[in-house]
Amino acid sequence: MASEQFSRELVVTSDPERCWAVLTDVAQVASWVTIAYDVKEIERLAAYTAVLQDKLGPFKLRALLDIRVDVVDEGRRVRMRASGKDVQINSQITVDATLSLLPTDDGGTVVATEGTYQVVGRVATMGAGVIRKKADKILEEFFANAARELAAAPV
Repeated sequence: MASEQFSRELVVTSDPERCWAVLTDVAQVASWVTIAYDVKEIERLAAYTAVLQDKLGPFKLRALLDIRVDVVDEGRRVRMRASGKDVQINSQITVDATLSLLPTDDGGTVVATEGTYQVVGRVATMGAGVIRKKADKILEEFFANAARELAAAPV
């Protein structure tokens, strides 16, 4: 089993309302992650399905994900849980994450995400380091695209 916590922040010039509109556009956000396919909205900001497909070492992972979303604070905070299984290679993945938007004094926003992921089954035999690299790449893709779309503030 590979399990890890993650936490990232990005300061952008867009206000929280624009950030909320962009980051809750699931089709757009899904296009930012190269291993997410066939994303379907079951109920807006509540339920989705998707396919997570990637090559990890000798394994070709294709997990059907069930995604549940809970809006904790409209326009500011959302929690999600994605879980799925690849029956061909007997592996499961679970991701629990929270996305928060915090206004800055100059009208921008801090986009913060934190959570955990867990991978069990044959894919987990690749080791925590390999899985962590893959997870980091997914987070980097997400934040690079969010920075472009929402205009990252200069540091």
